[in-house]
Amino acid sequence: MADDREVEDSEKSFKLLGILDVRNIPCARESVLYGSLGAVAVGLGHFLATSKVRRSCDFGMGGFILTTLGCWIYCRYNNAKLRIQQRMLQEGMRNKILFESTPLDPEKKAKSAEEGWP
Repeated sequence: MADDREVEDSEKSFKLLGILDVRNIPCARESVLYGSLGAVAVGLGHFLATSKVRRSCDFGMGGFILTTLGCWIYCRYNNAKLRIQQRMLQEGMRNKILFESTPLDPEKKAKSAEEGWP
């Protein structure tokens, strides 16, 4: 049963240029899709403006590369920022559980300082 699932997963995955597994790499799918849309928009826009087919294809390819890299960098930056925030939150929760009801508890120190206790 597990072998069937692994076979189905490997069949469903899509590798771009044989190296980039679009399904399993974060941000890869969105970046390639937005890059394709950017290539069409830039290439078609340049063709409508100049009527030069070869040069429009070059501009379309450049639009694809720039749009893909821009989306990739933006998405990866946001993912890294989110992971850092999650790690900080997990560490804070771990410290809250660890130091609760001990002399090192920051909330206990704050309450005792407000009440005037030493």
